[in-house]
Amino acid sequence: MRRVALGGALCAASALMAYAVRGRSSTLLAPSVYRGPRDRRAIALTFDDGPSEGTYQLLDLLNRLEVPATFFVCGMNVRRLPQALRDTAAAGHEIGNHSYSHPRLYFRSESFICDELSAAQSIIAETVGTAPSLFRAPFGARWFGLREAQRRLDLLGVMWTALGRDWKLPAEGIVRRLLARSCNGAILCLHDGRGVTRNPEIGQTVEAVGRLVPALQARGFKFETVTQLLCPTN
Repeated sequence: MRRVALGGALCAASALMAYAVRGRSSTLLAPSVYRGPRDRRAIALTFDDGPSEGTYQLLDLLNRLEVPATFFVCGMNVRRLPQALRDTAAAGHEIGNHSYSHPRLYFRSESFICDELSAAQSIIAETVGTAPSLFRAPFGARWFGLREAQRRLDLLGVMWTALGRDWKLPAEGIVRRLLARSCNGAILCLHDGRGVTRNPEIGQTVEAVGRLVPALQARGFKFETVTQLLCPTN
């Protein structure tokens, strides 16, 4: 009986830890949101891992569609492509912190986590003139020490309502997946980079966005940045 009880306790602890680290609605390791208010027909498009050489394809498309988005960027990519970030901000898109080198944060020390966020925060502020107020953990994985790092840098964690899996799905699959999961206040996660890899292929993402946005607009959704979604002015 003791073995059974111990096994059950270990399973429960393992499940709780998995939820704390990867659960989209978890706030156990740091303040975090995964959606906006349910009473407004609004959605936020977000893009992780940029800026990259492909970011301009998205900027051109979003400009034609007249849709704002939130870009969670990696410090290493900003250092490599600073003008791409300036142009993203100048186009009216929101900039968020996605760490400096895109590491998995779990099993990392508090000082490592703080350094990753601080380095990204600094290079973003140096490049566009303002520091982000939003943070998304690489791979959506949080860890002990993140709460303190976010507190020091005044960052709110942002997960997602729906993940496009655009790093492996074709455009049709991305669109189908996100249309099925879109709802009032949804935060949709896509990518304009692949970690800190140079010249990533994001053609399927661009194609998917070009099909997804009109489809959601036809359903009556308005697109906003994450901050606009969370803090509507009207």
